[in-house]
Amino acid sequence: MEEAHIMSGQPSVPPTPAVPLSALLAREDLALRQIAGPADVGTVLHGAHASEMADPYPYLLGGELLLTAGVHFAGEDGPAGRFDDYVGRIVAAGGAALGFGVAPVHDTVPRALVEACDAHGLPLIEVAPRTTFAAVARAVWQLMERARTAELRRVTEAQQSLAAAASRPDPVPSVLRQLARRVGGRAVLYGPEGAQIAAAGSPTGAEDALAGLARRLASRGPSTAGDTAASGVRLAAYALGAGRGFVLGVAFARREAGDHAIASVAAVLLTLLTGARQTGSGAARSSALVRMLLGGAPEDVAALLGGERWTVVHARPEAAEPGPVAASALGAALGSPLVDLASDVVRVLVPAEREPGPQPGWTIGVSAVVEPSQWPLADTQAALALARALATRTALVRHGGRTALAGLVPPGEAAEHARALLAPLAASPALAETLRAWLSLHGSWDRTAVALSVHRNTVRQRIARCAVLLDADLDDADVRMELWFALKHR
Repeated sequence: MEEAHIMSGQPSVPPTPAVPLSALLAREDLALRQIAGPADVGTVLHGAHASEMADPYPYLLGGELLLTAGVHFAGEDGPAGRFDDYVGRIVAAGGAALGFGVAPVHDTVPRALVEACDAHGLPLIEVAPRTTFAAVARAVWQLMERARTAELRRVTEAQQSLAAAASRPDPVPSVLRQLARRVGGRAVLYGPEGAQIAAAGSPTGAEDALAGLARRLASRGPSTAGDTAASGVRLAAYALGAGRGFVLGVAFARREAGDHAIASVAAVLLTLLTGARQTGSGAARSSALVRMLLGGAPEDVAALLGGERWTVVHARPEAAEPGPVAASALGAALGSPLVDLASDVVRVLVPAEREPGPQPGWTIGVSAVVEPSQWPLADTQAALALARALATRTALVRHGGRTALAGLVPPGEAAEHARALLAPLAASPALAETLRAWLSLHGSWDRTAVALSVHRNTVRQRIARCAVLLDADLDDADVRMELWFALKHR
């Protein structure tokens, strides 16, 4: 068995799949014909490249259909040894096939080239005079694009089925069954001590090798690893969560381009599920929800969630609106299964010992560390931090905490003062929200408009209305300070 290697990242989309040479030969408009080399051996193409270099080796990446008109061959046929060396270099570079144009340099494919391709096992394609190399290359890219679209559709359907499986009464076995079916292999969940917890799919004969790869992954600490069994079965392992010890092992009888993306989604879902299994928090979270719905205080149910001090995170993706899979992935990355997906913001309740950090593709606002009784306050802090992060185009902004002035005023008196001062704005929450954002961004019209997703003229009109209702000069620093104090304690 080969030494296990670390797999680089977990792509959200699969790479472009290769296309069978047979699919290109089936294009009647190209009139291509294979005249040498092995037939029906599953040759696949990763691209097409035209070159008249006598030695194409330095210019090939591997897997290409190399197209040539034979300009570099002397005479009609040229020395047989030159053809043999030429084909040998293509094979050494990993070329998948050779396409030879019979016009305008040669009237027929040189016999010595046919013999060399047969000897080296390289498929040789005759390109008819009416067919340009550009048309052949375009056909290859069209087939690859078609294959990529089909693979993306397969990955999307697999993601949806995995998400549905995770919501079933038996989520872990259901996810494993769906994963095994979608990749045509076997999926196994290993526990912290390497014991098999659950499995799905037909045995592949590589069970011991897969278990060994999972144990090595658990001991080394990377997130993913890959290997190949002696039987040729492709193996992959995915660590679930941070330091929990659970590992997902997958054996692929025939690995497709999108299988890694599918297995990565399953790993994210199983991370959440195994997190609940390990801490017993699955049933505990349900109990906490019921108790809060029935009137329980946050501090009374927090013990069921496994923490005494918490931070609240508000996050917004940089691209499209977040979906369930993206929200779950963010929760897993932050180390918490307590995720709430809103229309455009994901909220995560994170235990204080797991300090949230920046996440690629997300803009994040983090509250101060609070006790359960202060969860609503922390939610507001995280929302303001996110607004500031969006306005300043910062990946992560943390709430700054209470100022020294706030510590001098009893909370009850501060709240009473805030209600009295801001009473003229009580009937219009939008005005108070705009005033808060405007003050937090030092009176910047543009950044406030970005934070609130409104036009800057709307911000100006609202702030002017606030000044009238409050009968206050908002250009006065003392007035701004008092209003900011009130907005934080209302």
